[in-house]
Amino acid sequence: SSLQTSLSIWGWGSLGLVLFLVTFGPFAIFYFAFYILCFVGGGFVVTLLFGKSNSEKYLEQCEHSFLPCTSVGIPKCIEEMKREARPIKIDRRLTGANIIDEPLQQVIQFSLRDYVQYWYYTLSDDESFLLEIRQALQYALVQFSARSKETDWQPYFTTRLVDDFGTHLRVFRKAQQRIAEKGDQMKDQAEELVDTFFEVEVEMEKEVCRDLVCTSPKDEEGFLRDLCEVLLYILLPPGDFQNKIMRYFVREILSRGILLPLINQLSDPDYINQYVIWMIRDSNCNYEAFMNIIKLSDNIGELEAVKDKASEELQYLRSLDTAGDDINTIKNQINSLLYVIKVCDSRIQRLQSGKEIDTVKLAANFGKLCTVPLDHILVDNVALQFFMDYMQQTGGQAHLFFWMTVEGYRVTAQQQLEVLQSRQKDGKHQTNQTKGLLRAAAFGVYEQYLSEKASPRVNIDDNLVAKLAETLNHEDPTPEIFDDIQRKVYELMLRDERFYPSFKQNVLYVRMLAELDMLKDPSFRGSDDGEGESFNGSPTGSINLSLDDLSNVPSDETVQLHAYISDTGVCNDHGKTYALYAITVHRRNANSEEMWKTYRRYSDFHDFHMRITEQFENLASILKLPGKKTFNNMDREFLEKRKKDLNAYLQLLLNPEMMKSSPALAHYVYDFLENKAYSKGKGDFARKMDTFVNPLRNSMRNVSNAVKSIPDSLAEGMTKMSDNMGKMSERLGQDIKQSFFKVPPLMQKTYSDPDHCRVAAPIDDNVDDNIPLRVMLLLMDEVFDLKERNQWLRRNIKNLLQQLIRATYGDTINRKIVDHVDWMTSPEQVADAVKRFRDAFWPNGILAETVPRRDKAIRMRTRVAGKTKLLEVMPDELKHIIGAETTRKGILRVFEMFQHSQLNKRMVYVFLERFLETLFPQNKFPELFNKLHSRSKQMQRYKQRLHSTQAPSLQK
Repeated sequence: SSLQTSLSIWGWGSLGLVLFLVTFGPFAIFYFAFYILCFVGGGFVVTLLFGKSNSEKYLEQCEHSFLPCTSVGIPKCIEEMKREARPIKIDRRLTGANIIDEPLQQVIQFSLRDYVQYWYYTLSDDESFLLEIRQALQYALVQFSARSKETDWQPYFTTRLVDDFGTHLRVFRKAQQRIAEKGDQMKDQAEELVDTFFEVEVEMEKEVCRDLVCTSPKDEEGFLRDLCEVLLYILLPPGDFQNKIMRYFVREILSRGILLPLINQLSDPDYINQYVIWMIRDSNCNYEAFMNIIKLSDNIGELEAVKDKASEELQYLRSLDTAGDDINTIKNQINSLLYVIKVCDSRIQRLQSGKEIDTVKLAANFGKLCTVPLDHILVDNVALQFFMDYMQQTGGQAHLFFWMTVEGYRVTAQQQLEVLQSRQKDGKHQTNQTKGLLRAAAFGVYEQYLSEKASPRVNIDDNLVAKLAETLNHEDPTPEIFDDIQRKVYELMLRDERFYPSFKQNVLYVRMLAELDMLKDPSFRGSDDGEGESFNGSPTGSINLSLDDLSNVPSDETVQLHAYISDTGVCNDHGKTYALYAITVHRRNANSEEMWKTYRRYSDFHDFHMRITEQFENLASILKLPGKKTFNNMDREFLEKRKKDLNAYLQLLLNPEMMKSSPALAHYVYDFLENKAYSKGKGDFARKMDTFVNPLRNSMRNVSNAVKSIPDSLAEGMTKMSDNMGKMSERLGQDIKQSFFKVPPLMQKTYSDPDHCRVAAPIDDNVDDNIPLRVMLLLMDEVFDLKERNQWLRRNIKNLLQQLIRATYGDTINRKIVDHVDWMTSPEQVADAVKRFRDAFWPNGILAETVPRRDKAIRMRTRVAGKTKLLEVMPDELKHIIGAETTRKGILRVFEMFQHSQLNKRMVYVFLERFLETLFPQNKFPELFNKLHSRSKQMQRYKQRLHSTQAPSLQK
């Protein structure tokens, strides 16, 4: 039955399908399926729309039933924001001086335009935010200006600024000394110097070290952000400071947009070098100074840059097609360039091989040294300090100090007796009192050096001492009372093998020659290849002889010198036309023969003639120099005639009989004919003035050496004599002294622990009140390291500076300095500084593009030019006071200090910190800076070392 049922179902189903297909056709099944799909889809859509509408009605009912009514303030705010913003009025007054406010407003406008507006307008057109930032900046500037007006800037500029620079220089000098003691040539010198510098800084400062700020850009940016935020906290109103968005914007503009680029520029060594050259642009570069810089350079980059430039110029000169007179000039230039290249190659090879030679040690074991007579040593400040050191080492200082003291006594006694005579003519009688003081002074000299109680005692003929004692007891003292004994002491120092003869064999003598610039480097000589190279400079590295009648010419009598003028020419230098004479020089001795050419002008011949006729009066009637000619002195015929006359002058000068009659003349002649730039002496006017000035200068020098400069070890014994002389001078010149000592102190004196290494303590009572003397002496101490040298020299320099300042400015120098500080902080000068800042950052109102870093070779040549300029601008008088070698080392040390950007940043940040401490004294900026620098690695290592050294002592 089930089978029948299934068959019937399939049968009826099949019949229905057949009838459906017959009735509707074969495609009906597809239409049927489509109709069913549409029905189902339509039902789904209707259900979805019905549910959505019902859900919205339900949610609306719930909202009205459970939530509070919407406030009317929100629509009102939206409506206000859509309205046009009303202009905000800003007071454009900032400092109260229109001359300053105008450029300041431009700086604010340019800053907002280039650091905010260019991206802000892409987000919103509303300018109220920009106006609020501008208003906040102006408010901060107003507060800053008010603080500046209330601040006394004179101590900052005259004390703190100088002390900080001196401290920076002292740290650098000690870092150099520490590296030299290590003597490790394998490490990077620049990196090691920076690390050592900050090690010394933390040892000196003890509470702060700025290594992270100066060496890590990330930490530097963080430091500036923190500093700017502190300044905004001080300068902005509390409401504006609490606005974080505006505070962060202003902070970033100040730190990253203004301060960071400014500090980077001020710390750039190349920028500093260019600025140095610009400051002394009026001085012409001297060839000899340039060659000395090349020979002293220890930077291979500098030498290679100079060599490449010289090679480039050499190729250019060789490519020129010239004839006639120009060819001689070009040959001279080519020879000079060849010599420069030769020196650079020699120096580079020496540095690369690591065989650096100490010139002092080399000269001590090489050839003959020039001889400086004892009488010249005793009157030259530089030479005397080395002789004094040697005499103290050998125990003969009493002889030298006795000679100096007698010189001072003689001059002082002569002056006082002259004053006494003039007063007697005026009817004033103080004869007994003055003679009593002179007798006391003479007894003081006797007791100090000649009596049995003297320690140390001058060992001299007992008969002379007894005769002197008899004279002192029964006769009035005269200025010449010690002359016999002084003459014996001089002979003793000159002849005794313990003193002057042994001094000439000591290393101190060699160092003295170096300071006098009389020590030549034998590693550099003229050309030996027979090509006759010549150049306007010294191949041996000497500059000038500080004692005119001394030279390094050998005293061997077998030396024969011949010279003649081989050619003449006309040179054009910076628009000045002059004649030049080429002198060919032959020098023969038993072992060798040398030949070179040197070039001299007529003015060189004239100066040389004046010098030798001053020293050797008998030559004035024998030697006749051709006369001057003002017009038509460049004609060929005239030059040939003058060449002939000058040749005759030279032949007469070099005549063997002439040399034998004046043996010391050979030193002058050799110095004149040596292959180097001729250093002229005094002009005619200066020579005439010397006849009036020299006696006074010698008297003052002797008094300074003998009375004011007695070493500390003997000062106690001279107290009585000095007091008596002081009382005598006070009575005889009381009116003058009152005018010198009435200057009131303008700065409160500060005292610090003498063991503290930082440069901040006053030098002494008199110096601290004299602002320029304090500044000059402090800088000379640090630049030339005077405290490490003979204290006698330092006292002499202090006395010289005092006389110079008083002679130049009188008693109103402190007042003038205060006036100058007021002028520096005047509205005109501040406005000028703001304008320079504006023009540097926004030239022609457009933000300056980042200046591309200059090529390394250009930067290296700029360094060489800067050092040459600095050495050239140093006066010869400074070399004569402290020594040529010390002067060169001090100047080059200062220049080298500025060649490290990290160290320059340290100095800039120190100046900035002191500036803020002065401007905001009540805000505890020192503690703040200590905290900001507390993460210093050097500081942490220093504390660990300090703790490790203190732990054992605490356990004990």
